[in-house]
Amino acid sequence: MTENKIHVILLSCGSFNPITRGHIHMFEKAREYLHKTGRFIVIGGIISPVHDSYGKPGLVSSRHRLSMCQLAVQSSDWIRVDPWECYQDTWQTTCSVLEHHRDLMKRVTGCILSNVNTPSMTPVIGQPQNQPPPLYQSNINHSPTAMKLFGKLGESLGKICCVRPHIERFTFVDENANLGPAMKYEEIELRIFLLCGSDLLESFCIPGLWKDSDMEVIVGDFGIVVVPRDGADTEKILNHSSILRKYKENILVVKDATSHPMAIVSSTKSRLALQHGDGHVVDYLSQPVIDYILQSQLYISATG
Repeated sequence: MTENKIHVILLSCGSFNPITRGHIHMFEKAREYLHKTGRFIVIGGIISPVHDSYGKPGLVSSRHRLSMCQLAVQSSDWIRVDPWECYQDTWQTTCSVLEHHRDLMKRVTGCILSNVNTPSMTPVIGQPQNQPPPLYQSNINHSPTAMKLFGKLGESLGKICCVRPHIERFTFVDENANLGPAMKYEEIELRIFLLCGSDLLESFCIPGLWKDSDMEVIVGDFGIVVVPRDGADTEKILNHSSILRKYKENILVVKDATSHPMAIVSSTKSRLALQHGDGHVVDYLSQPVIDYILQSQLYISATG
């Protein structure tokens, strides 16, 4: 019964400079693991490249990184690239990116996200900040199905994070509707998890790198799905931080018998392979991404 499962959207933030096969594999392995638990159904994946002002050495423009990400997921029916973070005036924290997508999903779908403790003040681009119009003119004889809900989501967001899962019944709350007592509202459990590798999880333990208040929101209000890299002792990492220990139940570590490719496939290795003409670059990057890089002459110099 899919309606009894927690519906999940996986959100990955990062430079994606460039996006690798390992990044996509991380989404696939996370979805596979969450489905195997029997508790979750993953209905979408979002890739959110970082803003140009992040200041990382060798970071190519967001125009190129967005294009490469779109090429990398062009054959996926559930992973989408979101440009919101790149289109802001300046760099955004991971916390604010999560809050943006939480608010946007709530406005577009009408769903009440079950893991939200307090509403965010993060503005939503293109949406009025008071009394947004309902997207559905619902009636009591024909409740929106999953196909209609996420079809509308695709129209509204330009297929940013639209999927159409096979679900018999998908109930939701439209807080803007005023249909009286005849309409029975039901709440689904919809969560946005931050998807990351164990290296990002480990960065939470570095003093001063993350604000404690942001960590509380990321781990406490949203939650994290971690895909470990080879050799990473996630249990040790979790016990090294008081905040991670506090919200340990909100951190899902993907257990996989095989080695995760991101242990050997990284954006840094990909750039080095491109600079040195290493044929192994085809193991790191998909062919459409390689073609785009060569056509645009990216990462050729030692500084990029």
